[in-house]
Amino acid sequence: MKKNFLLGSLLFVSIAMFSQNNEVTKYVNPFIGTSNYGTTNPGPIAVRGMVSVSPFNVAGKENLPMEKDSRWFSTPYVKENKFLTGFSHVNISGVGCPDLGVILAMPTTGKLNVDYEEYGSTYSDEVATVGYYSNTLDKYNVKVEATASTRVGVSKYAFPKGDANILINLGLGLTNEQGAQVKVVSPTEIEGIRSVGSFCYYKAEEAYPVYFVARFSKPAKNFGVWKKPAKYSGVEAQWMEYNGKARIKENYTKEVVGDSIGAYMNYYFEEPTTVEMKIGISYVSIENARNNLEKETSDKTFDQLLIEAKKEWNENLSKVEVKGGTEEDKSIFYTALYHTLIHPSTLSDYNGDYPKMKTRETLNTKGTRYTVFSLWDTYRNLHQLMTLVYPEQQVDMVNSMLQVYDESGWLPKWELNATETTTMVGDPAGIVIADTYLKGITNFDVKKAYQAMKKSADQLEDNPLRPGIKDYITKGYLTTKTTNSGSVSTTQEYNMADFAIAQLAKELDENDDYKRFSKRSISYRALFDDTYNLLRPRNDDSSWLTPYNPLKGANFEKNLGFIEGNAWQYTFMLSHDVEGLVKMMGGETVFVDQLQKVFDDDHYDMANEPDIVYPYLFNFVQGEEWRTQEHVTSLLDTYYKNAPDGLPGNDDTGTMSAWAVFSMMGIYPVVPAKPIYAITTPRFDEVKIHLNNDFYGNKDLIIKSNQSDANKYIDVIEVDGKSLKNNFITHKDLINASEINIKLKEHK
Repeated sequence: MKKNFLLGSLLFVSIAMFSQNNEVTKYVNPFIGTSNYGTTNPGPIAVRGMVSVSPFNVAGKENLPMEKDSRWFSTPYVKENKFLTGFSHVNISGVGCPDLGVILAMPTTGKLNVDYEEYGSTYSDEVATVGYYSNTLDKYNVKVEATASTRVGVSKYAFPKGDANILINLGLGLTNEQGAQVKVVSPTEIEGIRSVGSFCYYKAEEAYPVYFVARFSKPAKNFGVWKKPAKYSGVEAQWMEYNGKARIKENYTKEVVGDSIGAYMNYYFEEPTTVEMKIGISYVSIENARNNLEKETSDKTFDQLLIEAKKEWNENLSKVEVKGGTEEDKSIFYTALYHTLIHPSTLSDYNGDYPKMKTRETLNTKGTRYTVFSLWDTYRNLHQLMTLVYPEQQVDMVNSMLQVYDESGWLPKWELNATETTTMVGDPAGIVIADTYLKGITNFDVKKAYQAMKKSADQLEDNPLRPGIKDYITKGYLTTKTTNSGSVSTTQEYNMADFAIAQLAKELDENDDYKRFSKRSISYRALFDDTYNLLRPRNDDSSWLTPYNPLKGANFEKNLGFIEGNAWQYTFMLSHDVEGLVKMMGGETVFVDQLQKVFDDDHYDMANEPDIVYPYLFNFVQGEEWRTQEHVTSLLDTYYKNAPDGLPGNDDTGTMSAWAVFSMMGIYPVVPAKPIYAITTPRFDEVKIHLNNDFYGNKDLIIKSNQSDANKYIDVIEVDGKSLKNNFITHKDLINASEINIKLKEHK
């Protein structure tokens, strides 16, 4: 007893010392983005973890109107809700479509009840920090604590004296797929399978299994499973007293299969008692889920695993250190950086196994196989952040994309757990790959990547990445006949991908391809209408779409020309052709005026990807750079807060957070697939990036400014003492610099 007390005391001291000495993770506020449709959740997750333990408070009539079945809902948690029905172990962060949110565990007391509407509880004393979440379930007076390793969710339940239960509910979740299997292996272990899929309600035929093993620190007094079948109507219902009612099988040790099923552990405690539960996850097999659990957590306690989780997060977040700025700024910055380290996330098991695309055959990798490639979003900034700060992760991400190509014949568009959801438009993977290679991160098969990029750019038939490619190649653009939504914006996305191919072709001395794809990358110019000085859809006969309202498409209104946006939110998107757009608009003055109207007339949408680069485009016009600094500062002040509604909207698997990270550091990757950064006013007096010496020569990159003097505008930018001629810096100059000094002045 004394030995256990001493061990517990030492662990408590270790956690306390870690918290005191940790100057980075203490700034992370996991509640940021849990309101205003940010779709993040406060539950613990390891860096790029497969598992997260999220409080699940979006089920049940008590949560209306923000209830998962009452509207399009894509998150297991919202800050405003207060009725909890469990803790889900497989989740996605910052997405706009419902899926996963499954394998829910729930501690209860008293008589066993398996109806979540009845066993759900309000909660209080909610706490969330990096790698840790806790609350108290009001109905049961049970304190819940949770942490996580990469593939294992770890929970600790402090029960009062009396009857206690731990439920594993496989019928509840965010996914719209059904079907599960569960088995009680022993009084300390439950195993099972849950079917998930149909992300964004697409491709239901590609639903797939998630496997789990749950292990408990104390053997149950009793255990069992339950199944609630569908309710019958008609004549046969008259004979079924059990119609639609949950059937509980006590001490049952065989598999149960169905839709609304679950398993439970039942205890009786003579005194208040704590039970620890570990749930290992795999996308390959139950055996691998058990192996993940044993290899990652073995006999480690909750407190030991919590220390490891915080240490891992501290090591990753400390790659960037900041000085100056307010405490609020630091919380916004480090929480944003935290969000960028959630997805892409781990798909492969501890032993390297992972499921092959579509067929789910078991393959094996030596590196980490990543998943959750929301590339329409992340090609614009998140992967550039990974390349700069976490190149060792970015290499595995690129190699994961190439594995997808090997397995399916195509690079990913929006890949999720070895399925291609084909969500959104464009051909974005090649943009990421080209950008990575052009920044000197070359630890992958670039020839294979180049051929994969060209395949999607040139294959005319059965091309899942570029629908409408025939019109794109023959006409230079998609028409209102080619597609019933997004003809202009999809053309722009293809242009962006072709620009990336052209840049990589140039680097590889493929000169003919460089010329061909460079020409293709600006074909959107045929959609520029100088009547509006904006882009406009064309019909199949090349005539303009008439009548035309360039505002149509805002707020996700469907329209022929643009996906999730309108002409104002897309016209300036292609930053690789600012010079061409300036010329078409009639010169720099008109260009600046038109771009400024986006902000003045409230056309700018901070929560949407196509226009997030807009504030940085003023840097391309000499003498107008102050507008970039003013707009970036204003947008950060308006949309990013140390509060649950502190994101502008859906985080899009870290894209909105990556915008904040770059913007607060004072640099932004303004042209995807071109190794250059636009410079703006930093948020801090000093930003120190600890570069990875395996990829970059310098040990540290330091960005300084006199921000604490409350000056707003850039006066001069010095790179190791030499002044820059404009407000751009190449990637090569950035990583080779020891110090960048952004000197500010009070007036523009």
